[in-house]
Amino acid sequence: MPPLDWINAELADLRQRDLLRVLPAPFDLQTATIEVTGRPLINFASNDYLGLAADPRLAAAAAEACRSTGVGRGASPLICGRSTIHAELERRLAEFEHAEAALVFPSGFAANAGVVPALADRGDAICADAKNHASLIDGCRLSRAETHVYLHNDAAHLAELLAAHAPAARRTLIVTDTLFSMDGDVAPLTEIAALARNYDAMLLVDEAHATGVFGPHGRGLAEAAGVEQEGLIRIGTLSKALGAAGGFVVGPQSLIDYLANRSRSYVFSTAQPASTAAAAIAALDIVVAEPGRRTQLLGAAANLRQRLRAAGWQTGASASQIIPIEVGAPAAALALSRRLREAGFWVPAIRPPSVPAGESLLRLSLTASHTPEMIDALLKELGTANDAKGRQGKTE
Repeated sequence: MPPLDWINAELADLRQRDLLRVLPAPFDLQTATIEVTGRPLINFASNDYLGLAADPRLAAAAAEACRSTGVGRGASPLICGRSTIHAELERRLAEFEHAEAALVFPSGFAANAGVVPALADRGDAICADAKNHASLIDGCRLSRAETHVYLHNDAAHLAELLAAHAPAARRTLIVTDTLFSMDGDVAPLTEIAALARNYDAMLLVDEAHATGVFGPHGRGLAEAAGVEQEGLIRIGTLSKALGAAGGFVVGPQSLIDYLANRSRSYVFSTAQPASTAAAAIAALDIVVAEPGRRTQLLGAAANLRQRLRAAGWQTGASASQIIPIEVGAPAAALALSRRLREAGFWVPAIRPPSVPAGESLLRLSLTASHTPEMIDALLKELGTANDAKGRQGKTE
């Protein structure tokens, strides 16, 4: 038997369980309206929360940086890959986040998968939320520390785990997303930060989906909750609300110096293109200068959640621009996604392993570029789908 024949059986199994993923048709501009195979669709799947990914100011900054620095960087930042633009981005990120220093990674995944194992090793204890992003989960696995998973957003369960395991550990690390990427709910950061202080634990928060969107100045949910205390390790991304690409970590200068030495995904990765860093700097300028983008976005999201719930859709504990439509079975999520696409909306189905078994959903991702007319049209089609589902249930 050829050595890769087993793959066909695995693919067939995924197909049988409605879990097979197929790369979608490519498209170019990342905007609220996309064109897929020649057909315009309203895009409710993007993490471009502030509508900056196609902003001409970011494109101009990237183009100018590409002219002055070239395309690739040729090496790790520790060798010769770090440009003056990267240094400026790190300075600006530290200033924006009110931190001593910042470090830029090639991606948000690389930041999480590299920072966690740099902070914890054998003999340490990690307490992690059950619904953390895959990059945090992989970081915990790579760390070789003893990882204890607490029930999603359950500070009482976290307290139990800390009481049981922190005293015997060399060091203790609490790891959580602040805004959870599939359910759109937020971590109880005030309670978690208090527990970190009580147990002398390090606290790492991933603000990937909150940076630029939450907080009086757009720094995220740690700012909104008032827990930007000394020692907090904050990870963010440049690829969502900031419209560029890459990840970053901010904190004390000593932390950044340590990570530049010990975070393998930083040490052994080629630096991101300087043009991408330049685009991120332009995005930071816009976040500071145009706070109306995030206030308008969060207001529209609150209104959409209310209208969806009034129409009978289950949206869980969402409190953000990420709004799940809970369906349950993978086949049902696929069917609803196909119906919406046929009506002109791009809303992909989210299935395991992105969500737990039995929790398949459609993930509505609202951006500042969505107009009231776009949202109204989506709600109208969802209302038609809900009516059809009700009629089918009565027939059955």
